[in-house]
Amino acid sequence: MTLYRLGPAHAFPDPMQAEPDGLLAVGGDLSVGRLKAAYLAGIYPWYSDGDPILWWSPDPRMVLFPGEFHVPRSLRKRIRTGVFEMRWNTAFNAVVEACARTPRPDQEGTWITRSMREAYGAFHEAGYAMSVEAWGDGALVAGLYGVSIGGCFFGESMYTHVPDGSKACLVELVERLGPLGVEMIDCQMYTEHLARFGAREIPRGEFLGQVRSHCGEGRPLDPVRG
Repeated sequence: MTLYRLGPAHAFPDPMQAEPDGLLAVGGDLSVGRLKAAYLAGIYPWYSDGDPILWWSPDPRMVLFPGEFHVPRSLRKRIRTGVFEMRWNTAFNAVVEACARTPRPDQEGTWITRSMREAYGAFHEAGYAMSVEAWGDGALVAGLYGVSIGGCFFGESMYTHVPDGSKACLVELVERLGPLGVEMIDCQMYTEHLARFGAREIPRGEFLGQVRSHCGEGRPLDPVRG
């Protein structure tokens, strides 16, 4: 296998040429144009502070199809109590910052570097990156963010400071975007947490076909206006 070094053009090699662990290319930048080209090709950046930018397209790919989404009865009951006020895109940068700073038991440090936070902030301003937020008693208590292009949503990270907060954000995401025509939610890598909601792994080739079929002209979807 070959690890590709990116040049100034917003172009990527064929994701099917990625290393067995999904690593495809190194270098480039995190400009809006580059990020859009990456997601349209089924690729995303993931690297640590001090490392060059690394681009990935893993095989298999964890995805969630809205029609296969399952919400546990106990969670549905809790959401219906109104314990959370759900909002979209009112605190995007705060959600990304919280995702970067919230400790995770199976992870040392964060891959959401300062340059990544700045890049996705610009991607948000361009209309492609968005956040789902759970608020309680006037405070932001949980959230998730990702990238919306055509009929696909590419999840990036989520966090919560209260029980069921990030789960409520996932329910809000799927149940808002599904009726608006989103056909697939990219979860990147397998987790038992997402599998409980109906997410499953598919071969990379099938994932890339879904992206080509559903991203259309590469326009962002407004979850508020449709």
